[in-house]
Amino acid sequence: MSESTDAAAAADQTDPAGRIAAGYAFTGPALDLGALLWDGACLPDRQIRIPLSMLNRHGLVAGATGTGKTKTLQLIAEQLSANGVPVFLADIKGDVSGITAPGTPGERIDERARDVAQSWEPTGYPGEFYSLGGIGPGIPVRSTVTAFGPVLMSKVLQLNQTQEQSLGLIFHYADTKGLELIDLKDLRAVVAFLVSDQGKAELKGIGGLSTVTAGVILRALTAFETQGATEFFGEPEFDTSELLRTAADGRGVVSVLELPAVQDKPQLFSTFLMWLLADLYNDLPEVGDLEKPKLVFFFDEAHLLFSGASKAFLQSVTQTVRLIRSKGVGVFFVTQTPKDVPADVLAQLGNRVQHALRAFTPDDAKALKATVKTFPHSAYDLEELLTGLGTGEAVVTVLSENGAPTPVAATRLRAPQSLMGPIAAADLEQAVKASLLWSRYAEPVDRESAYEKISAEQAAAEAQAEAAAAAAEADKQARAAEKEAGRATGRGAPKADPSLAEQVVGSGLFRSLARSIGTQLGREISRSLFGTARRRR
Repeated sequence: MSESTDAAAAADQTDPAGRIAAGYAFTGPALDLGALLWDGACLPDRQIRIPLSMLNRHGLVAGATGTGKTKTLQLIAEQLSANGVPVFLADIKGDVSGITAPGTPGERIDERARDVAQSWEPTGYPGEFYSLGGIGPGIPVRSTVTAFGPVLMSKVLQLNQTQEQSLGLIFHYADTKGLELIDLKDLRAVVAFLVSDQGKAELKGIGGLSTVTAGVILRALTAFETQGATEFFGEPEFDTSELLRTAADGRGVVSVLELPAVQDKPQLFSTFLMWLLADLYNDLPEVGDLEKPKLVFFFDEAHLLFSGASKAFLQSVTQTVRLIRSKGVGVFFVTQTPKDVPADVLAQLGNRVQHALRAFTPDDAKALKATVKTFPHSAYDLEELLTGLGTGEAVVTVLSENGAPTPVAATRLRAPQSLMGPIAAADLEQAVKASLLWSRYAEPVDRESAYEKISAEQAAAEAQAEAAAAAAEADKQARAAEKEAGRATGRGAPKADPSLAEQVVGSGLFRSLARSIGTQLGREISRSLFGTARRRR
């Protein structure tokens, strides 16, 4: 061993903090997270960072309630925007809207800035505010039922595997027959038709649909509608490319999805977030590794997405996360513990910011041990460290510029420079109405689709049947009159052949055909991993 190697090894032993900090000394652009914590002290000259080029390798922000996860999102989102990277944030509690307004100076901010060697300046960032279907403040975000797809729809309807397959069959039938599924009444109309006497024959050749399964789907749709879901499906459909915009000054636009009005519908908004991600995956081209990502997507309350999910859904999430990296999109899951995220997804999250965990119960202790096992070998006692971190402190490990994990680093995080809290409701409303996107998406449009087509064809079939029946009745009465006239003259009238109307109405086939829905040449809509479809341009 050379003298220089011996010296380096000796330095590692005497200065472990220096060795950890050296793992974060990147040469390219990077986001500043904070200063290293070692042996109870904050070391402002030992900075912890994330390479900008590694943000599309995905990440996890975890920690118990109240430990500072939301502020960490805000801190990362600010710096991404400053570097020209658009950001998407889900605002579950309504406290992220402040990112568009300058922060408020104060003693605590000054103290934190001194601790971590931060040059803090109050700064607001360019943003847009969205809402699901216009419920609550924000530009309405809608999806058509077709674009949402059967796999995601099965998730929000809480269908089992068999019911999910049947729903896929319904979507397939609607596609091939040109019955556009725009809103929930379209889907309901198709399901009801396919289990009717007239519609059963339509699906015999491709598997059929049991009345029991159709009943389950219809009841689930009814429950879904009572939760207010009707507002989320329709047109104009939101174009997810709106999330990729930059402001005139070159900073990335921060898109904030306001969810407080629907926070009591967790299955809905978590699955809707997955639709946004899947739609982005569909539309974006392959770009490989970039110097900076095209978008970073923060998926808050991630445990809600995976709770009760089917195997097919989990496989789709895993594959989407794996492949969307090459589209230049980074995804950060935000939740309480890493065990909330399936192992196959967790394995793809290269950047980790772990806030404090609690160990008040046996389940908490078990979760703590499981979390420690997900980290690389560390110079810290992580079980002790993770229960002793303060608010705004976290254990960090990220991917270095060459893709290798950095040493585990306890970190005191920087303070966000934007407002740490919501902006005033009036200011939020004003920002929404002033957006150029408001006129594009605000007013819903209800054009002809499956419901209208089925209703019209049913009405036409019924009218045709009534007209034929009336003609048959008139013909019958005419012949009866002729017969009566023949009796009156003493001559028997020859028996007339059945009229064409009688022949048609009297046939068993007519009773089925008169009420069946005419089919039309359709198109097969290409679907993504989630069964979503590309929107019509």
